Amino acid sequence: MKILQNVMEQVISRNPGEPEFHQAVREVLESLEVVAEKHPEWVAAGIFDRIVEPERQIIFRVPWVDDKGKVHVNRGIRIQFNSAIGPYKGGLRLHPSVNTSILKFLGFEQIFKNSLTSLPIGGGKGGSDFDPKGKSDNEVMRFCQSFMTELSKHIGADTDVPAGDIGTGAREIGYMYGQYKRLRNEYTGVLTGKGLTWGGSLVRTEATGYGLCYFMDEALKARGKSFKGSTVVVSGSGNVAIYAAQKVHELGGKVVALSDSNGYIYDPDGIKLDTVKQIKEVERKRISEYVNIHTNATYTEGCSGIWSIKCDIALPSATQNEIDEASAKLLVANGCYAVGEGANMPSTPEAVEVFLKNKIIYGPAKAANAGGVATSALEMCQNSMRYSWSFEEVDAKLKEIMVNIYRNASSAAKEYGFEDNLVAGANIAGFLKVANAMYSHGIAY
Repeated sequence: MKILQNVMEQVISRNPGEPEFHQAVREVLESLEVVAEKHPEWVAAGIFDRIVEPERQIIFRVPWVDDKGKVHVNRGIRIQFNSAIGPYKGGLRLHPSVNTSILKFLGFEQIFKNSLTSLPIGGGKGGSDFDPKGKSDNEVMRFCQSFMTELSKHIGADTDVPAGDIGTGAREIGYMYGQYKRLRNEYTGVLTGKGLTWGGSLVRTEATGYGLCYFMDEALKARGKSFKGSTVVVSGSGNVAIYAAQKVHELGGKVVALSDSNGYIYDPDGIKLDTVKQIKEVERKRISEYVNIHTNATYTEGCSGIWSIKCDIALPSATQNEIDEASAKLLVANGCYAVGEGANMPSTPEAVEVFLKNKIIYGPAKAANAGGVATSALEMCQNSMRYSWSFEEVDAKLKEIMVNIYRNASSAAKEYGFEDNLVAGANIAGFLKVANAMYSHGIAY
C-alpha cells in the first residue's frame, strides 16, 4: 500500500491490542489501493479515513442475578460502524471471547457484506462476554432483559436493527424483543431472527447456509464445475453448517465431515443430517454422539484435523481463523479446488494467500455468507409492510441476491485488474456503493 498506508498506520496506533480488527482492515485496504488511485476526490474527502472509524461505540455494564441469587456483571458492546446506506445492521454475539477488537472486525466486515446485498442497510455488530452455555432459561432471560434495558436506548427500526449471532438464538432474541417491546411500548422490527408467529421470516434459519451454497454454485459454474458428485467438508454444526450441508446434498454433493468446538466427525458414507439435527438442535449435545448411532463414522478430538480429510470443496462455517496456512496447503495438496466461507473470516491471511496463489475458487466471507443478513433485511421489509412472504418467495429472493453478489464481485475484480480474485472483487464492489453515499453526504464538521 502507498496511498492508504497512513490510514492503516492510524488504525493500528488508534486501536492498540486489537489484532482481529487490524487484520480485517488491512485485508480490505490492500484491495482498495487501486480504487484510491482512481478516485483522488475520495482520498481528499477522507472517505478512507472515515470508513475505518466507527460512527459510534457503545459500551455498558450488564448486571444480572443467577438462580442462586449471586450478582454477575458482564460487558455489553454495540459498534455502530457505518450508516451511509441505511440503518446499522448486524448480529449480537454472546460468547466469552467477545471484545471490542472482534466486534469492530465483524462490524467493519458487515459494512461491505451488507452493501453487497444491494439492500439499504449499514454495518454494525454487538454482543457481550456472557456465555449462555450451562445457564438456565431463567438466567439467560434475566441477562437478556438487563442487556436490552440499556441497548434499547440506542436502537430502533430506522436506526439500528440487531440480529442473532453465536450464542444468540431464537430463545435469546425472544427475551430481548420482549424487553424492548415492554420498554418502548411499540411493536416494530427492531430485531431480526424473530419467531415466525411474531414477525420473523421464513428461510431465516437456513439463510446463511443456503446462501453460501447459492454463491459457491455460481462461482463453480463460472469455472466449469459444480457441487454435483463432489465430496465436501463442512466445519461447524450450527445453523450455517447444517443448512449448508442440506443444500449441498440437494445440489448433488456429499458432505462427509462436520465439527463442533470439541472435535469432528467423519462419515465416508455421507453425513446423516437428521441425526445431526436431533443431536445439536433438539438434544443440544456434542457432535461426538453421532458415532454412537452411525458406527461406520469416526470421531476425532480437536478441530483442525478436519482439513486433512480429502475433499473437492471445503466450507469453513465454524469461527474466525480456523484455517491457517498449514491447513490451507493440506487442502490444496489433497485436491480441494474450492473454498467457500460460511463463518466470518475463517481463513488467516496466509491461508487466503495459499488459496489465491493456487487458483482455488475462493468465496470470501463478506460475499459468500451474506445470505443471513440478506434474509434479515427481507424480514425488515416484511415487518414494514406488516406482511409475510412464503418460504419459496423468500428463498427465490435469497438466491437472486447471492447470484448477484457473485456477479458484482466478479465484475468489480475484472474491472480493477483482479480477475478471478473474489476477495478483491467483494471488497471493491461493497466499498464503491458506501463510498459514493458518503461522498454525496458531505463532511460533518
